[in-house]
Amino acid sequence: MEYRRIKDQDKDGNGDDSGAGVAVADDLESLRGGKAISGASNMAKLGGNPLDRSKWQQKSIVTLALTVLTSSQAILIVWSKRAGKYEYSVTTANFMVETLKCVLSLAALSRIWRSEGVTEDNKLSTTYDEVIVYPIPAALYLVKNLLQYYIFAYVDAPGYQILKNFNIISTGILYRIILKKKLSEIQWAAFVLLCAGCTTAQLNSNSDHVLQTPFQGWLMAIIMALLSGFAGVYTEAIIKKRPSRNVNVQNFWLYVFGMAFNAIAMLIQDFDAIANKGFFHGYSFITVLMILNHALSGIAVSMVLKYADNIVKVYSTSVAMLLTAVVSVFLFGFHLSLAFFLGSTVVSVAVYLHSIGKLQK
Repeated sequence: MEYRRIKDQDKDGNGDDSGAGVAVADDLESLRGGKAISGASNMAKLGGNPLDRSKWQQKSIVTLALTVLTSSQAILIVWSKRAGKYEYSVTTANFMVETLKCVLSLAALSRIWRSEGVTEDNKLSTTYDEVIVYPIPAALYLVKNLLQYYIFAYVDAPGYQILKNFNIISTGILYRIILKKKLSEIQWAAFVLLCAGCTTAQLNSNSDHVLQTPFQGWLMAIIMALLSGFAGVYTEAIIKKRPSRNVNVQNFWLYVFGMAFNAIAMLIQDFDAIANKGFFHGYSFITVLMILNHALSGIAVSMVLKYADNIVKVYSTSVAMLLTAVVSVFLFGFHLSLAFFLGSTVVSVAVYLHSIGKLQK
């Protein structure tokens, strides 16, 4: 996607534009012509600002995409296991994910270069000061993504989805500390309600315990939450530090460092297995789907961070947990209990409170 600054600074200071084939791009482009004022006037009569509506559409599209992709991640990871273990190398799978994301970013950039030419904001060449910040989130994502495979040795898919909600707390706290953005009391209450709702939705009515998870599982979940929260907020700060910079260029450099770190992990952890059995040993159709899912999820996350914020990403992930439960009804015969419906209601209230909290700040 393209994200560039509209040079006319007299037009509200909003210069967001999306040029990756999304329908809302036409609405934003129309604001660049001579009919911008009359178009805004007509939209005002209908009860909305055209830029605001376009931004809302962008946020809705990328958030919906992230929700659908995230809801299938845990299922695909579990399906990729054979006899309770991974026959493929998880480091090679992670490397392929980063490689695919890098290729997708280059493909998007090549399309932009053909249509608009190379500009200061979409060229790959960069400065040391700009690129040196990317190794930090790349390294954090490496550890978090590897733990995402190994945690399934201690928890099942529903338990994993519950433990993932630690991300909400870590993201909220880090959002306040790193980005210096104050969260209202209503938003903090929404965090608590969302955790309670998601947990309630996965309660086992036949047991007094929420999770049957050993200490290792809890420890890995907490570490993953901290890594995911810090990496997400840090990446958002990087991307929004230079808003006119094309998001695909920013993604490219992040994924290049991700490939480099995963290559190091392969050499350290799986060099002998890869040398003896081959790079793609143990891969199946489900493994390929899982890699595609993770790659597209990474692109969707970057778009959410560019056009929305990291808290939107967290809520998308939480809603995906409930969507996973619904899909599991048809795939695995999952029983929709009273706890699930109560939890869904609490989650809906939490999302509403979060929106009200943003308006009242």
